[in-house]
Amino acid sequence: MATTRHDRAAGALLADHKARLQRASQALAVSAEEARLARSLRDAAIRDAVAAGLSLRQIGGALGLSPQGVATAAAQGQPIYNTIGRSYSRTRQPDPRIRDAIWAALGGARSVVNVGAGAGSYEPPQTLLAVEPSLVMVAQRPEGLAPAAVTTAERIPLPDDSVDAALCVLTVHHWPDVAAGFREIRRVARSAVVFTWDFEVSRRFWLCDYIPAINELDARIALPIPDLCSLLGTDDVRPVMVPHDCADGFLGAFWRRPEAYLDPEVRAGISSLARLDQSVANAGLELLVEDLRSGAWQRRYQALLERDEFDAGYRLVVARWDR
Repeated sequence: MATTRHDRAAGALLADHKARLQRASQALAVSAEEARLARSLRDAAIRDAVAAGLSLRQIGGALGLSPQGVATAAAQGQPIYNTIGRSYSRTRQPDPRIRDAIWAALGGARSVVNVGAGAGSYEPPQTLLAVEPSLVMVAQRPEGLAPAAVTTAERIPLPDDSVDAALCVLTVHHWPDVAAGFREIRRVARSAVVFTWDFEVSRRFWLCDYIPAINELDARIALPIPDLCSLLGTDDVRPVMVPHDCADGFLGAFWRRPEAYLDPEVRAGISSLARLDQSVANAGLELLVEDLRSGAWQRRYQALLERDEFDAGYRLVVARWDR
């Protein structure tokens, strides 16, 4: 059938958009290592600013960002990451060591559904479908990843027993109905790998001494590891150590780099910090600034400064089911 001038114009427009997406994807891939270097330089600049006497507010202003963090009151019915996930592609780069542990846990899975996929940080190449309710997060997925269905874990648009594995990375604490989500996962997948955290370990993290409200929030949203194992019918729980130079900016990533928590953009990508009352978070961070300036933090956590990796409570829970 002959094409019309309108068809040709529409095709050219689509081709132009595709080319732009490809250039953006290539730029992200090329700059990943540069982004890690830039982040380390930024951390050093913040450390020097603290030593020079700058306050949390002055540091945020100098970075061109509000030290108050981000507004997190999402509209009713809208995913929270439509509000707090806007800088994810910059601050939540996948760490290759954690990626390798996650992919190894998938075993020989030849097909994967990535549930709560976000921007696709740890998505393996054999992924058939990503499931993500936030359009803001979907928009940050680089070209070349699996197609994304804008839906939730409770409604996965796949047939029964259609994929080898379901992958869930730091997502289950955001699900409104966890039991329903895992019933759906067990319907469509023959195994599951869940990267999450153990609140019984993470609640002892040093940052929670400065901002106890983190634990108050996490106590409400964390899924206890025994409950998760019960839902999945497994006892396979694997600790995931966090390297001292972790590339991914989740809550426990900066255990040896305390100055990173003073960066408003870093905090905006950590849901446990971004969702807090920012006046409460800032009060604790001002105490951290004082301790970094006086050397009290360094003296108190000297043992951490001598370590290369740390157990911040992150866990892989792995389940496989006989059909």
